[in-house]
Amino acid sequence: MKRWQLLWQWLGLLGLAALALQVFFAGRIALMAAFDPQSTSFQRSEAWRLAHSDKGLAWRQQWVPYGQLPDALKRAVIVSEDDVFAQHHGVQWEAIEKAWQRNARAEAQARQNRSVKIVGGSTITQQLAKNLFLSGERTLWRKSQEFLLTLMLEALLDKRRILEIYLNNVEWGEGVFGAEAAAQHYFRKPASQLQAWEAARLVVMLPRPKYFERLPNSPYLQSRTEVILARMPQARLP
Repeated sequence: MKRWQLLWQWLGLLGLAALALQVFFAGRIALMAAFDPQSTSFQRSEAWRLAHSDKGLAWRQQWVPYGQLPDALKRAVIVSEDDVFAQHHGVQWEAIEKAWQRNARAEAQARQNRSVKIVGGSTITQQLAKNLFLSGERTLWRKSQEFLLTLMLEALLDKRRILEIYLNNVEWGEGVFGAEAAAQHYFRKPASQLQAWEAARLVVMLPRPKYFERLPNSPYLQSRTEVILARMPQARLP
């Protein structure tokens, strides 16, 4: 009997700890409605990695308010990363299901020694949740926590604020974070002055920014940029 009592006590403590963690996350997100986050979990891990590497690179980032971010960049990232961003509540279940189906086919191809491309179904809000608070590990716990954080972000922040935080923190190269650092790094101009083609070109890099930073003349970058440009007028901004 005592053994079961001890087990329930431990389970109760774990439950309280999990609840306290969610309250902590909710408090952090609520503060973001008024205060810009100084860094994300992903940025801090990258800063530590760069500090202990021999590349001598620094962390580059400068915050730009939502109103000063060009609409072209907002439209480009929405049509590329999350085309119904303004309408959904954080998660696109249909996109996740399609991603599972495509990745299942990719795994089958991999078993046949064929080249494959793994795709994701994450929304902009889910990507932000992961980068703000979580590690890059792929576990059921991390995905569950990402889901909860996504719901918190959608409940406590409006879409404009979510997009503003995302565009100011997303990785755009080795030690390059946010739209302003990316615009200066690749085009030697402020983010507010980005043209439509330049905005689309930056957004195409997002799934693999470090890879495309090393391959600026990739044919894929050019062709995908044209696709994003053609679709940008369809984007619905928050």
